Amino acid sequence: MASIARSRRPSAVVLTERRARIQTSPFRHLDLLLVASTIAISMLGLLMIYSASRTRLETAGEDPFTFVKRQAIFLVMGLAAMAAVLAIDYRKLREWVLGGYVGIVVVLAAVLTPLGTNVKGSQARFQIGAFQLQPSELAKFFLILTLAAYCSMHRGDLGFRRVLVALTIAGLPLGLVMLQPDLGTALVLGAIALGILAAAGLSTRSIVALSAIGIVSALGAVQLGALEPYQVDRLTAFVDQSADGRESTYNLEQSKTAIANGGLTGKGLFEGTQTQGGFVPEQHTDFIFTVVGEELGFAGAATLLMMFAIVVWRTWRAALLSRDLYGTLVCIGVLAMLVIQIFENAGMTMGIMPITGLPLPLMSYGGSSVIVTFACIGLVANVHMRRFT
Repeated sequence: MASIARSRRPSAVVLTERRARIQTSPFRHLDLLLVASTIAISMLGLLMIYSASRTRLETAGEDPFTFVKRQAIFLVMGLAAMAAVLAIDYRKLREWVLGGYVGIVVVLAAVLTPLGTNVKGSQARFQIGAFQLQPSELAKFFLILTLAAYCSMHRGDLGFRRVLVALTIAGLPLGLVMLQPDLGTALVLGAIALGILAAAGLSTRSIVALSAIGIVSALGAVQLGALEPYQVDRLTAFVDQSADGRESTYNLEQSKTAIANGGLTGKGLFEGTQTQGGFVPEQHTDFIFTVVGEELGFAGAATLLMMFAIVVWRTWRAALLSRDLYGTLVCIGVLAMLVIQIFENAGMTMGIMPITGLPLPLMSYGGSSVIVTFACIGLVANVHMRRFT
């Protein structure tokens, strides 16, 4: 009997050690609601992309699942990016962030050379086989990490010189993005910088001044011809939506018509007349929200916005629960990125915001945007699950 008892002890010890590892693992505190909401939005995005693109692809004699298959690959890559970010303690990322920031600035400069691909007047992508890499999306991720690291190092001491350094950190990628030109992404980078600086303790007066400088700079870019004609047309269509004979005004009218057609409960999946008729431009990318509005109606659009609200709420909660300022600022940066993109994209389809070409996070077709958004959600979940360590 004694020999049997002795033989059981190693197994009991192993079991106890395994249980202890599980109890101390940070993954025990993973925010499942945040992750589940993110995945649910991306699944709805797949369905909406299929609805928006299938008729046009079938008419052209192509596979109606072309964009869905590609987006599914992007989602898998996004989940892999999220898992990779979760596996590394976010505080250790500060040790590598400078190299990543310098690297992305170099890549943003390289995309402006003949190595980059010009699409509709914007030099913003690298063509890699059948896919395109948009480095300005990666700039969001590295700006969040770099600016959060710098501001957390100088907590409570953001004097003029240090604010100037912080603005330089944000200004380098922002300026290169404006040269592409991509006003929408520049707007997001500016919002990230402003959000992190505000959370780091920058005065309200300084925030107002920086916001005013940003608005004046954007208006100056329009007046000086820094934007392509079609981009200027998009912005002015928001101001004068009654103007005739402009493509952007026509596009906006089609977008608003599609959303209005949906009513309360929508016309039904794959039954939207504007969507299936191909009247709304870029509907599987910039105007994906119109598919939800027309085919799922107000109820479907409200449900989607509620799912986004859950993601925003959990991000804000992670910022509040973080054990250090760095984690808080990282979450605030991601929060600013998500809020500005959601509000701008949904608003432009309804005519209450200018058309800037920003994708709807996790919904719009596009690999770079999806992968980076998943990685940023991974940062938030990383901060949340390591709040006890």
